[in-house]
Amino acid sequence: MLSKNQIKALTRYRQDKYRKEDNVFVVEGCKLAQEVLQSGLEVEAVYATRSWIGRNSFEQWALTESNSMKTDSEKKKTESRFDFTDSKKRFLPSLVEVTQEELERISLLSTPNDVYCLVRRPERVPDYRHDGLTLVLDGIRDPGNLGTIIRLADWFAIDRVICSKDCVDMYNPKTVQSTMGSLFRVEVFYCDLEDFFKRLPSGLDVYGSLVEEGDSVYGQRLSDNAVLVIGSESHGISERVRKYINRSLNIPCFKHGNRPESLNAAMACAVLLSEFRRNG
Repeated sequence: MLSKNQIKALTRYRQDKYRKEDNVFVVEGCKLAQEVLQSGLEVEAVYATRSWIGRNSFEQWALTESNSMKTDSEKKKTESRFDFTDSKKRFLPSLVEVTQEELERISLLSTPNDVYCLVRRPERVPDYRHDGLTLVLDGIRDPGNLGTIIRLADWFAIDRVICSKDCVDMYNPKTVQSTMGSLFRVEVFYCDLEDFFKRLPSGLDVYGSLVEEGDSVYGQRLSDNAVLVIGSESHGISERVRKYINRSLNIPCFKHGNRPESLNAAMACAVLLSEFRRNG
């Protein structure tokens, strides 16, 4: 059961500013909870219904107050609790049984699903190494699009995604949900894109998805050691990034006359990544 103070503290995380202020994000639902608990990320607390707890094997967990509600000195008392279920030695999060009504009060979802995890945001330093295909996102503002693109990167074996600083937060609840767990397997970094491009080796192919110009992606020989840039839904690739592109691509529309203006960023990314893996 949760106290009024605990419920008040957790409902704060419906607002982005409090999640960022406390350096946490929220993972909800059975599948995503399983993914994050196996990811090696620092899960501070798990709030779950009795039915979820009964379906999962956590005999080594003590039902306890949430770590998020404890002082630093109280947290240190729990640091001897290790999880040896895999090769990574991790602290066990607190497991708190909640009622369905309590879950509905703290949940960020319109339809809560048995379990709510409070997770510490990992510290990530931009990785400027280059090998294989790197995906760069310029100004992606829609949370669902970003989540879908991260999921696509996971599907097509791209292990890192570079985001401009004005991209939507990858820990936005809609983004987390739409990644379907891929967020925990793909490294996502935010950085100044001009700084990123200036560090790339000379002669590297930098492909850009451009609606108005460029060569059709179909039938081309595409490099599997390259950078692919996807622009924003409304403005495409910005001028400050466009100057670094040396290989312009487009996805031709096969319909004439009354046709859609464009594909959204995630759709375009899916087509392009498929072609890179097929022809690279």
